[in-house]
Amino acid sequence: MTDSRHGRLIVLCGPAGVGKGTVLGRVREQHPQIWLSVSATTRKPRPGEVDGVNYFFMTEQEFLAKEDAGEFLETADVFGLAHYGTPVKPVVEHLEQNIPVILEIDIQGARSVKQRAGELGLDVMTVFIAPPSFEELERRLVGRGTETPEQQAKRLETAKIELAAEPEFDKVIVNNVVDDAANELWNLIATEFNL
Repeated sequence: MTDSRHGRLIVLCGPAGVGKGTVLGRVREQHPQIWLSVSATTRKPRPGEVDGVNYFFMTEQEFLAKEDAGEFLETADVFGLAHYGTPVKPVVEHLEQNIPVILEIDIQGARSVKQRAGELGLDVMTVFIAPPSFEELERRLVGRGTETPEQQAKRLETAKIELAAEPEFDKVIVNNVVDDAANELWNLIATEFNL
């Protein structure tokens, strides 16, 4: 997979509230050829979710068997409630077709992907979406209005830890203006995949 005709797997991270999903959504609106990796999970589908589109839904037994067989790039056990993982096969298949592949995961997942990808001979580019300042991140997180004050405080504590990991990443994009951050992300992708 280290063949120079194939672009690197792009791993996108950043703290909650930084706008990762918004930036990535803007890029994908303009460049639908980008493939956003679909995770596997043992949680039950929510109304409207489609197997293979939102997630690959599977039983815990299926998930653990695939994990034991090395079929995931990374896995996480979320609060003991459900397992999540990134299947290797579709990632490799898309990269072999020179289709840009993006994983949007947390920092722990990014670390796992880098390690596992190295074992598989996959090249990875890690991209950190950063806020213009911690104060702006706090303003955005509170402004979402989707969490209680206690949840917001916990997310901000986690964000401090995540922001400290920024030097581990290959590229950093500051999300001050969504369109500018989206253009910067697309330029990285286009350069990587010769698009």
